[in-house]
Amino acid sequence: MSNVTVQYILLRSDLLKEFGWSIGALVAQACHASSAVMHIYKDDEHTIQYLNDLDNMHKVVLEVPNEESLRKVAEKLKENSILHKLWIEQPENIPTCLAIKPYPKDEVKKYVGKFKLYKDTLLKSS
Repeated sequence: MSNVTVQYILLRSDLLKEFGWSIGALVAQACHASSAVMHIYKDDEHTIQYLNDLDNMHKVVLEVPNEESLRKVAEKLKENSILHKLWIEQPENIPTCLAIKPYPKDEVKKYVGKFKLYKDTLLKSS
C-alpha cells in the first residue's frame, strides 16, 4: 500500500488561526485547488487511474504555516517537475492552497513529508 496513488493538498493554517477565515472557506480552497489540478492534468496516466477508482481515492490534506512556506513548497515542486496547482484566491490575490496531481505516494512524499496532517487546533481549545 506504500505506493498507492495519492493526492496531496497543502493548506495554509494561518488563514484560520491568524486571519479568521472560516472552516468552510478553507475547505472551499482545498476543493478549488484539487478540482483545478485534476482538470489541468486530466490526461495524465496517474490522474486517469486515480479517477477510474473514485470509491478508493486517497487524499492527504497537510498543514503549512503561512504563505511563505506554501510558496517555497511550490518552488521546490517546480524545480523537481512535480505537477501541481498553486491556488490563488481572487479577487484578493492570496495564495491559499496547493494541490499536487495524483502520483504514486513514493514519488512525492519526500517533498511534503515534513508537514503534518491538517488539524483545526482552534476547535480543541474552545
